Amino acid sequence: MPDPKSLMLTEAGQSPQVVAEMLAREAPAFAALAREVAGRDVRLFSTAARGSSDHAATVFKYLMEIETGLPVVSIGPSVASVYQRPLRLEGAVHVTISQSGASPDIVALQAAAKAGGALTVAVVNVTDSPVAAEADIVIGLGAGVERSVAATKSFIASVAALAGIVSAVGARPALAEGLMRLPEALAATEGLPFGDAVEALTGAGSLFVAGRGPGFGIAQEAALKAKETAALHAEAFSLAELQHGPMRLVGPGFPVLAFVPDDAGFAGNQQTLARLAGMGARTFALSSRPMPGAAALPGTGSGLIDPLVALLHYYRLIETVARARGHNPDRPANLAKVTETL
Repeated sequence: MPDPKSLMLTEAGQSPQVVAEMLAREAPAFAALAREVAGRDVRLFSTAARGSSDHAATVFKYLMEIETGLPVVSIGPSVASVYQRPLRLEGAVHVTISQSGASPDIVALQAAAKAGGALTVAVVNVTDSPVAAEADIVIGLGAGVERSVAATKSFIASVAALAGIVSAVGARPALAEGLMRLPEALAATEGLPFGDAVEALTGAGSLFVAGRGPGFGIAQEAALKAKETAALHAEAFSLAELQHGPMRLVGPGFPVLAFVPDDAGFAGNQQTLARLAGMGARTFALSSRPMPGAAALPGTGSGLIDPLVALLHYYRLIETVARARGHNPDRPANLAKVTETL
């Protein structure tokens, strides 16, 4: 049994309450942003983030493009901080995603985006940070202090907040209803079994983590957590891209963990996993829809955000794997909680 005093487990378990409180508290900010977008000729969204926050930005990209058709581009923070180049973002909304809101490079990029004509939005955990102070609209995560180096509740809150932006801007009922059910679905993951995944990952040398659409950003975050907490080399791929060059590494016993939401990509994703299994891979699917060899996880009714529910289950899984591999998931070697880059 995992140690109940693990900070990672404790903080991950706070996610349902954090998300519920954030969605209620920030409703006026979501509405204000929707009004701003409706009153402007918005042509695109841009994002700036690092680490886990950048994975949240990938989820946002797919959600916004699927729900509204507006493109989302990621801008490298060094464009402003290191190369000091101006940006041309007339007709854009620039979203900065950060826990601390203090890293010099994303502060510089937000300033460049505003100077270039963008409406700026800060999605931050620290609402008195430099990024929040200079943003036009601030959405506070309210995740509180996170003492484990591995971000869990703050990442889940970030994705929920970004989904809230998409829901407000796109006015799509299915996504809005899914967000309403999200805290309950997150809470329902408590105590669910891991099956054979712990044994497979504990002895693994490498791991593929896969997903498509919004699930790809979740897969990126899951791969990062495997490296951070369990010292397990993991790479994230789209299930489409996995069928190209990466397939060369798959052989008997090679583990592949996939986020497979009940959305438009379900059938194709299932076929890809079956092909991998036929090559000898040990496949593990996380889905709200029953699949061979996988227990169904709680769902929200919106396949676009269900991977976030599966991620909370995965956080508990990888915490267990980290301990089984002899590591402290709260204090990974060589890492610090806050990293500020230029």
